[in-house]
Amino acid sequence: MTQADRQEGGCRCGRVRFSVAGRPLVTMACHCHGCQKMTASVFSVSALFHQSAFAITQGETVPGGLRGEVQHHFCGYCLSWMFTRADFLGDLVNVRSMLLDAPFSEAPFVECWTDAALPWARTGARRSYPRFPDPADFPQLMADYVADTDGPQP
Repeated sequence: MTQADRQEGGCRCGRVRFSVAGRPLVTMACHCHGCQKMTASVFSVSALFHQSAFAITQGETVPGGLRGEVQHHFCGYCLSWMFTRADFLGDLVNVRSMLLDAPFSEAPFVECWTDAALPWARTGARRSYPRFPDPADFPQLMADYVADTDGPQP
């Protein structure tokens, strides 16, 4: 893997840094009330990577959120929401893509929890779900993402 295949990112204060290798498996926006509250915005934007493609390269994160089957990780100093792991997604890590040093410029491929979306909050996503997609749908979503896009470009 070349350096061009790796992207770096970090929290607001710079104490926690991470890297991701290759392109994401899929990009997403989530309109759920939890994401709205954790981002203080209308939705969260993320990119899904296999955990083997993700590494914390500096600092440590702390757990936050409700700490159930979905584990949110934050910088312990500035409290930037860094990434999420969910039991139902196995070995996948949902990275907050706006923390990349060169964030993706295209619309997310998937948006979920559109039932909770504000009427004016539109992402331009190619796939929309009223709730979270069934985990069994993710292999097809990832295949569609690869087939329908050239992958996000910073």
